[in-house]
Amino acid sequence: MNLPDLHFQNTPQFLDGEAVILETIQQIMKDFGMFGLEITFSGDISNAYHEIHQQLVQQVDGLMIHDSGRLYAILYQIDISNKALQKTQNEAPDFSLVEVIAHQIIERELKKVLTRRYFKSL
Repeated sequence: MNLPDLHFQNTPQFLDGEAVILETIQQIMKDFGMFGLEITFSGDISNAYHEIHQQLVQQVDGLMIHDSGRLYAILYQIDISNKALQKTQNEAPDFSLVEVIAHQIIERELKKVLTRRYFKSL
């Protein structure tokens, strides 16, 4: 079994299983909670990506303006590189930097969940 190749265009398709969606959201909540930031989820699986993305856009935007050091610490904790951000910006030039960062957070947290599931299945 090979791990899937995730990128900007195909990330939402991996968020089709309810358990994967919930695990990804829990991971995002955990990582942001470590920095005193709250992410909530209504439980609406069909709208999960957009709901979480919107909250992340708001959080990232606020952090960029008021506490960039904490934003960099979160990105480091989640393991998002400048290279990954640049790649996504090139793939989605119509999106703002804040939207790209929010998407990268979801994508990286999804990768963590899928990797964890893969190694549990061995």
